[in-house]
Amino acid sequence: MESFSSKDMAMKAQNKILSRMASKSMVQMFIDDTSSEILDEFYRVSKIHSGNRTEAQKVVKDLVKVVVKVGVLFRHDRFSTEELSLAQDFKKKLHQGVMTAISFQEVEFTFDKAVMTELLTDCRDILLKLVEKHLTPKSLGRIRHVFNHYSDQDLLTNLYTPGGPLWPNLTKICRDLNKLVEEGKL
Repeated sequence: MESFSSKDMAMKAQNKILSRMASKSMVQMFIDDTSSEILDEFYRVSKIHSGNRTEAQKVVKDLVKVVVKVGVLFRHDRFSTEELSLAQDFKKKLHQGVMTAISFQEVEFTFDKAVMTELLTDCRDILLKLVEKHLTPKSLGRIRHVFNHYSDQDLLTNLYTPGGPLWPNLTKICRDLNKLVEEGKL
């Protein structure tokens, strides 16, 4: 007998629709204003660093798709108890990364690219393990693309250079990350 689940079908349809609608206007339906401003700064950082508008758009679009898909999985209770434990590990590691990023920005010349790269790589690996049974290889590739892009040591070094071209972007990112932490969202 064939197994049928309207819940599964609804989730697949929702994922399909969301994967095609990662425009800025659709992002605002799922991501608050502060997070949207952070994404805008991530785009600017990527564009300035790479000099490639298309690549900057692609990496932010991939980030949005990943956030939305993981949110859909969580909202539909798709994670097992073990995976929920991994989700908590990811949340802790992400929080640690955010606090470290803010600290490195607030105290000039404390930036350590090896520490930041390791935190981002750990986040990537935990997230991949969390969603590997739920997302397609293409979506897993998006996760790798986003984390590999933002953990690039040249990008991080340029970002954390006081007075450098990316410093104002980093200042805005950290201000907004701090706001999300204070609001209990990160």
